[in-house]
Parts: sequence; C-alpha cells; structure tokens
Amino acid sequence: MDKDAARHAANSRVKSSVHTAIRRTTEAIATGDADAVKKAYDKASSVIDSAARKGVLHKNTAARKKSRLAAKVNSANQ
Repeated sequence: MDKDAARHAANSRVKSSVHTAIRRTTEAIATGDADAVKKAYDKASSVIDSAARKGVLHKNTAARKKSRLAAKVNSANQ
C-alpha cells in the first residue's frame, strides 16, 4: 500500500468517527435524556478536537462543527 492510500484510509477512519460522534449526539438530543446528551456532546467535542489536532479537519472546520453541535444541544435544553 503506498503512502497516499494509507493516509487516505487513516483520514477516512478519523472522519467516520467524527460523523458517528455527531450522529450519536443528535440521536441523544432526540431522546431528550439530558445526561446522555451531555456525555455524547463531550465525546463528540473530544473526537472533533482530536481530528483537528491530527490535521484531518482544519481548525476552523472543527470549531464550526462544535459550535453548531453546541447550539443544537443548548436549544434542546430549553
């Protein structure tokens, strides 16, 4: 496997974990369980930050994703 394919595979795994964490947070919001939402949001935030540190996501993209997710969480809590 050449370097480009290996990097693509690694980056795809990280992006997939970001999408999964965001999906789990939105699913937790739909259930209405505040504790589950808090846990899911904290996990998603951590995964997004990790992807940005690894260079898979640009830091502004990571900030935007976290901001939009936080807005959903906050609107669900009201």
